[in-house]
Amino acid sequence: MPELLSDPLFAIIAVVAVMITGISKGGFGGIALLAVPLMSLVISPIQAAGIMLPIMIPMDFMSIWVYRKRWDGKNLALLIPAAIVGITIGGLTARWVNEEFVRLLVGIIAIVFTVHRWRGLRRAAKSASATAPRRRAPNKILGAFWGTCAGFTSFLAHAGSPPYQVYMLPQGLSKEIYTGTSVIFFASVNAIKLIPYGMLGQLSMTNLSVSLVLLPLAPVGVYLGVWINRRLREDMFFTIILTAIFVVGLKLIWDGVFGLLGMR
Repeated sequence: MPELLSDPLFAIIAVVAVMITGISKGGFGGIALLAVPLMSLVISPIQAAGIMLPIMIPMDFMSIWVYRKRWDGKNLALLIPAAIVGITIGGLTARWVNEEFVRLLVGIIAIVFTVHRWRGLRRAAKSASATAPRRRAPNKILGAFWGTCAGFTSFLAHAGSPPYQVYMLPQGLSKEIYTGTSVIFFASVNAIKLIPYGMLGQLSMTNLSVSLVLLPLAPVGVYLGVWINRRLREDMFFTIILTAIFVVGLKLIWDGVFGLLGMR
């Protein structure tokens, strides 16, 4: 067994992180954001991202199969090329990024994402008995900007959901089309990230050995996500998850700030 997994605390957190990622891929897009921040409580966020990527790729294939006929081609044509630009920027600047800065940035992303989703859930609850909100059509400029941001934050810590959702949610796509488009977008992004991750040494044998041990949990998590999506009220589920993301985000910001100040 890899040395990292001999630490009971890391083993528990890693299992939870993989299961949450699988649940996200199974129909609760966005909550995979919790995986790297959660693992960053015990290891560096850079190593956490390197461990999670090989696990996410098989999950992406399973999710693509489920949603293979439900996606929006116009949005993908805008977002994927922009994401490649963001991933490239992330790869070129990675060697100058301090781990404490990454921890701080991931914490900020977690908090911003939580607030954004809370507002979205409140708006959805209010509009349930009101007139439907006006839908926004795909926009080339906005798609290029938010797609680039999604690629960059996804490269940094698999945290591409916040900028992606800022662009996609106002379009008012059906749940199935929105989820299918998200699945294909992030599957493409994750596949592309394999190149710079490999060049930067994040796919080391140490990380890959941990990924391999955790990999059997991938289909379990995806199946659990599909099961929960069909049975549990979405607002209740997201209340639990968003609270967890918020708390972890605060902890990472605390650690990042004190680490940058040399006080941790």
